[in-house]
Amino acid sequence: MTEVRLNDKNGQSAGNIDIVLVAYDDRGRVTDFGALEVQAVYISGNVRRPFEYYMEDPGSRFNMDWTGHGLYPRPDYLSSSRKRLAPQMLYKGGILHAWHKKQAVALHQTFFETLPKLPEVATEDAEIAWLVYDLVLDSEQNRRQLTPHKTVYTRFEPALLRITTPEIGPLNIFVEYLQTRLDEKLENGNPPDAPTLTDMIES
Repeated sequence: MTEVRLNDKNGQSAGNIDIVLVAYDDRGRVTDFGALEVQAVYISGNVRRPFEYYMEDPGSRFNMDWTGHGLYPRPDYLSSSRKRLAPQMLYKGGILHAWHKKQAVALHQTFFETLPKLPEVATEDAEIAWLVYDLVLDSEQNRRQLTPHKTVYTRFEPALLRITTPEIGPLNIFVEYLQTRLDEKLENGNPPDAPTLTDMIES
C-alpha cells in the first residue's frame, strides 16, 4: 500500500510512509508489515525556465545545452539528508523501530555516497536495508535504466546517530572566524582593549 499515514500516540501525524508491504493470512488478516521510504533529493537551481525556453521553439531547441547556465539544476544532497532523510528516520522511523518493524530506504547511489559511512551488520541482524540504485545507460536502447547497485544493512540507532552527528572541526578555526567578524565591526578594524576571543581560548 502507498502513502500510508502514520500517527503518534496522540493521534498526530508523523508523516506518510511511502510504501507499506503487508503480510496477511488466508483470511486476509494482517500478520506483519514492513516500511519502504523512497528518498528523493532536493535540487537547487531552476527547472521551469529551461523548460519554458525549450517550449518557445522545440524544433530548434530540442538539443539545447543548459549546463553552463547559472540556474542549471543541481542536487542538494546536504539539505536532502538534513531536512528530509534525518527527520523522516527520527519521526516515522522512530515509531517503526519502537514497534520492532523492519524498514527499507531506497535512494540514489550518489546521494548515498554523500552520507557518512554507516556501520554495517549481517542481513539477519539488520533493522534497515538501504537499497541503493543508479541510472545506468543502456547503449543499445540509448536509455537509462533504474538499476540496483547494492544493499547495505544496518541497525536503526547506530545509522541514525551516524547521519545526525556532524564531523566536528577545530574550535580555534571558528574562534578565529568570530574574531575576524568582530574586528570588521570595530572602528578602523582595530581590536578592542579587552582580550580578544583567541586570547581567552588560549589562556
